Amino acid sequence: VQLQAFGGGLVQAGGSLRLSCAASGTFFSINDMGWYRQAPGKQRELVADISRGNSTNYADSVKGRFTISRDNRNNSVYLQMSSLKPEDTSVYYCNAYLFVAPLGWKDYWGQGTLVTVSS
Repeated sequence: VQLQAFGGGLVQAGGSLRLSCAASGTFFSINDMGWYRQAPGKQRELVADISRGNSTNYADSVKGRFTISRDNRNNSVYLQMSSLKPEDTSVYYCNAYLFVAPLGWKDYWGQGTLVTVSS
């Protein structure tokens, strides 16, 4: 099982970026999917997550600016980021809770994609 994330880059403050992540490999089902981020010297933190039924949850710092969505048919999750701020600069990781036989339900992580917001 692999999560492939892409879409990061350098953007000016106030700009937008869209991150994408797709799960591939052999698995039975995907439950929650989400995005986390980790800035240098800081702990990894939840940015947003989304259930299979499209219930969403956002960190207070990104509410109203970021939108998470998913495509269950393509096993993908997206993060539309708008009104970006320098403090959004981080490595962003996608996450998915998958059922993989015979292990059962487990968390899987993408490789991370760097988002840099210049002031």
